[in-house]
Amino acid sequence: MPDQSPGSYQALFESRWPHLSNPHVRALAWLLDAPDLLDPVAPHWQGRIASLGPMPQASADWLAALERDPAPLAAALGDKHYSRLGLYAEKLMAFYFAEHGQLHAHGLQVRADRTDTIGEFDFLLRVGADLVHIEFATKFYLLDANATGADFNGLIGPNLADTLGAKMRKIFDKQLSLADHPAARALLPQPVARAQALVKGWLFYPDGVPPMPGISQPHCHGFWMTQAQAAGLPEQQYAIMPRLQWLAPLKTDTGIDKAELLTALHDAAAPVMVAALQSVGEYLVEERRGFVVPDSWREQAAQRRHEGVLPA
Repeated sequence: MPDQSPGSYQALFESRWPHLSNPHVRALAWLLDAPDLLDPVAPHWQGRIASLGPMPQASADWLAALERDPAPLAAALGDKHYSRLGLYAEKLMAFYFAEHGQLHAHGLQVRADRTDTIGEFDFLLRVGADLVHIEFATKFYLLDANATGADFNGLIGPNLADTLGAKMRKIFDKQLSLADHPAARALLPQPVARAQALVKGWLFYPDGVPPMPGISQPHCHGFWMTQAQAAGLPEQQYAIMPRLQWLAPLKTDTGIDKAELLTALHDAAAPVMVAALQSVGEYLVEERRGFVVPDSWREQAAQRRHEGVLPA
């Protein structure tokens, strides 16, 4: 497994948030405090990437209060089962924006008529006197070993359905221009002052972390390896991470050993997110993470490029 030093993001997160153990509060802390995935000042993004910036102490205190009494957050999430990680992350951010008096609308649909949906605003925020449109995404991509330079199509979703390049083109070409549509203007109390994308996530690499133009230097990252390579993992405690726990570094009271992990991975037909754990007090805390993919994953990616499912 590629090494991630004690200076990894996971170690930094635990040093900042050792008092957070509620998984929803930890996920929200990660969304608010994690490094940007994309570099907002890189010319690739033309100033259209939003950043939350450094977390103010008042927000840190607010998170600590939520840890002590998570009932308001639990009520906002409701008792539904979230099958989509993106929707779960959106609900967390909507709660934050609402609690901080910024939320004008969340998930506002724009329709030309009853049967024709033009699009949807993820967030419309009040920022001073301005109305700001934020498209929000939490993404997880694996770097194709053949990708070079700023080839954002070389960063592929684990399910082989999209790429970072395709996602950002969709956001830029369609979603961020929604406020210009006449049907959208009719719904808005005032013109949108700016439209930007707020992108959080993790990138996964097969061999070290190459610098990539457009990607923020301190972004969250992990490894990826094949099932055959997983036999070389060190002996320690692990966890297989359910999708809704992919945001923040994992903090748990149970783990499995390497043999149990390899047994669980043996027949996996899709990539599996794995966390390597270390003991910290009464908990097991994530020290690094990665995807273990089927041995044929690279060939499947090449085939999907050939079929046109993924951009070439």
